[in-house]
Amino acid sequence: MTKRDQESTDAHSGPLGERAELIAAIASGVTYAGGMTAKYLVDAPGWLALTLFAATYVFGGFFTVRTALATVRRGRFEVDFLMLVAAVGAALVGKWAEGSVLLFLFSLGHALEEYAMGRAKRSIEALAELAPSTALVRRGDTVTEVPVDELAIGDVVVVLPNSRPPADGVVVAGTSGVDESSVTGESIPVEKSPAADPAALLASDSTVPERHRVFAGTLNGSGALDVLVTSLARDSMLARVITMVREADTQKSPTQRFLDRFQIFYVPAVLVGVAAVLGVGVFALSEPFADSFYRAMVVLVAASPCALAIATPSAVLAGIARAAQAGVLAKGGGPLETLGRVRSIAFDKTGTLTWGQPRVTDIVPARAELRDELIATLYAVESYSDHPLATAITRDLGPLVTAERTADSVNSVTGRGITALVDGRATEVGNRTMFEELDPDGLPPAIVLAMDELHERGRTTMIVRSGGAYLGVVGVMDVPRAEAAPVVAMLRSLGIAEVVLISGDNQRVADAVARDMGLDAAHGGLLPEDKVTKIGEIGGRMGAAMVGDGVNDAPAMVHASVGIAMGASGSAVALETADVALMVDDIGRLPFAVALSRRTARVIRQNLAFSLLIVAALVPATLLGLPIGPAVFIHEGSTLLVVANALRLLRFRRGAEHAGIEHEARPV
Repeated sequence: MTKRDQESTDAHSGPLGERAELIAAIASGVTYAGGMTAKYLVDAPGWLALTLFAATYVFGGFFTVRTALATVRRGRFEVDFLMLVAAVGAALVGKWAEGSVLLFLFSLGHALEEYAMGRAKRSIEALAELAPSTALVRRGDTVTEVPVDELAIGDVVVVLPNSRPPADGVVVAGTSGVDESSVTGESIPVEKSPAADPAALLASDSTVPERHRVFAGTLNGSGALDVLVTSLARDSMLARVITMVREADTQKSPTQRFLDRFQIFYVPAVLVGVAAVLGVGVFALSEPFADSFYRAMVVLVAASPCALAIATPSAVLAGIARAAQAGVLAKGGGPLETLGRVRSIAFDKTGTLTWGQPRVTDIVPARAELRDELIATLYAVESYSDHPLATAITRDLGPLVTAERTADSVNSVTGRGITALVDGRATEVGNRTMFEELDPDGLPPAIVLAMDELHERGRTTMIVRSGGAYLGVVGVMDVPRAEAAPVVAMLRSLGIAEVVLISGDNQRVADAVARDMGLDAAHGGLLPEDKVTKIGEIGGRMGAAMVGDGVNDAPAMVHASVGIAMGASGSAVALETADVALMVDDIGRLPFAVALSRRTARVIRQNLAFSLLIVAALVPATLLGLPIGPAVFIHEGSTLLVVANALRLLRFRRGAEHAGIEHEARPV
């Protein structure tokens, strides 16, 4: 049975809604049973059985006729048309009972199929009911309840305990744990706290930190929150997820596209074959026309590719629904099936394999007894600096300071470092160039050795000197996520042959990250257009997926076989461009997505093989005399088995959504 077009959706829009087809199918079953009773079990006039069988034709054929006429008007002949021809043919030769059972089982099978397919859709559509219809808006000293559609960016809404935020926003007051599983798939509540400068976050293009960000439709915990609205209700993350899932069918899988083309030729070929069976029976075998016509109609039922037509759409829809439940959004059957076929995955570095936030990784004192002095001096100087690395240094070294130092007369030396007075001593913090200019005699060998080792490992280094004495070297790096290396290992276990890094960072840093994670190759210093070229080279060898989170990754995502975005934390451009989005800031979901896509592809192959086997066995059987009753039962039963096999994907698990990978919290 083919997947219903818009005409079928319209057919369900009456007062009985989506249950109309199922009710009509049940009614056809009742009238068919009544007709069989009147014909074979009781002494009833012949017109009564005929009337009941005719009613079965009406109830069982109503929705089939509507869909068949709509497709024929568009110049297409599909399975519904074949079933109608077979039923009408059975009636023409007086086989009303056989035609009735055909339409009853066909309509019942189609109704159950729609119900089963609706299960997958409803698991996603239920998200639409999560967002509240009204919001509590704080305006001055008063709180007013307004419709969500009237919210504007910049409004402050009050989210009460155990209620749902009405829009996406930034926390400006209150603390609470928020259950984000409905949007991101994250099973553990995320602690939320106020942002220090929410207006700056709202005005900038930077990503809002997870601890300040709130999504519409999530569930607040025990604390009340004031949330600054950052997007309209129709543009919330929840609304985008729902829209993209509803539009998922616009990107059909390669197998779906092939079957669509296949049906264009297959259905007319079946009609020609049926005509040939009829002609051979009448003219070559000299059979009565009624017998040959009946056999032709049975062959028509057997050759109809109902199970074949539903094999792929049912699996794709179930796979998309299961992925969304786990916080992985696949924008259609095409990306879902293609992801299961790629053999190579390319990662961006910053914000994807790493956190995108530098951290102090190495403290190397010139002598062991100078470690505390090195930490205290560097912390004192960087506390007054606005350099991007200063935040990382003060954050990570603060807890290690054992004796406070006072810095004044702090001056920045562009491209070199900082000078200051620390407890009255002249102090310098900077790169090698700065000290080579300050110290013509050269750096001490121990300092040079430490810097070379840290550079080899991809660190950015700072030398610290105070009162003319070198205190040591500190290394800073955007460190890899703890789960990144296990993700790479698990991808290899799933059959990914090549895992590479493509980054705009320098080659030395890219090489260091690749070594730590066991990647096959690292390509650094790439501009966005260079990433496009590189992904083309990789994809040309074995098909490539591109994983990224930034605007600069979007062009490469478009040109990859599948683009994968770190959706919740990544840029809006990356999210809209990608074919697959990980809705939580956790690349541990990636192996789950790959495993699910491969399982979906396997289910599609199973369904196709089973469907073709049934047709291949049933057609010869009908040519040899199998009656229409058993043929219909086998035919419709195979369709329901195919749908049931596809729905198993809704229960797919591979070590849970995290694939057994321990997730490290984003550094704060």
